[in-house]
Amino acid sequence: MTADGVPPARTALVTGAGRGIGRAVATGLAERGWSVGLLARDAAALNEVAALCRTAGGTAIPVAADVADPEAVAAAVGAVETELGAVGLLVNNAGAIEPVEEPFLDTDPADTWRVIEVNLRGPLLVTHAVLPGMLAAGGGRVVNISSGMAYRATSAYTGYAISKGALARFTAQLAAQYGAAGVRAFDLAPGTVRTVMSTSMPVHAGFTGWTPPERAVELVAAIGEGTLDELTGRFFRAGTDTPESLLALRDDILAQDARVLRLPTAGPDDPL
Repeated sequence: MTADGVPPARTALVTGAGRGIGRAVATGLAERGWSVGLLARDAAALNEVAALCRTAGGTAIPVAADVADPEAVAAAVGAVETELGAVGLLVNNAGAIEPVEEPFLDTDPADTWRVIEVNLRGPLLVTHAVLPGMLAAGGGRVVNISSGMAYRATSAYTGYAISKGALARFTAQLAAQYGAAGVRAFDLAPGTVRTVMSTSMPVHAGFTGWTPPERAVELVAAIGEGTLDELTGRFFRAGTDTPESLLALRDDILAQDARVLRLPTAGPDDPL
């Protein structure tokens, strides 16, 4: 329910919807009766996904745009809202990663920055465009597709880790600033899903423990339905978490203020 007790609009906007996790989320929501706005750069791929969504019984609007382009994002969100109404569920899924698996000094800073633009600036721009309509409708939900790299340092993929860490803070900011107005925000790591991006990473050579994309779809759908609203601002991981397991942990998560970015202190005498 939204802040005024009205069910949120069953309209979703999924970025990076042309393939991989975004494609699975978009079609999974359509199967559950959602109207879906599809945003990505590849118009042909979006048209294919839109056809799948319609076959599944949903309504789908494909809009080609680069999430790092402010004018393109504003136009895309406007087109979706014109056709489908206010967005009740935003899934910021569009993402990129560095082309080489090397420490920071052995990479091109331009590649690092492009990753940050897509993974961080993209969600900022899309959310900024969606939020006014969401607030006017009484609230909604934002899912930022995250990663374990947001919470732990690694030996490579500096831009990716920076962008996902900052995205986690953005999730917390949305929850804190707009929670009273009915907006809920979540970090969702989809697990290690077999996609074009993940299979291009040398670290996954020979990997066999892929997370089925359906696990992420289940969590996104539960978030969209409001099942996990009490856990707003927090981190979930598909393939480990399920809606049921999160509800079972709810009291402990809230009591310990867990699943959030935090600066651990040295103890009660630490001046921090």
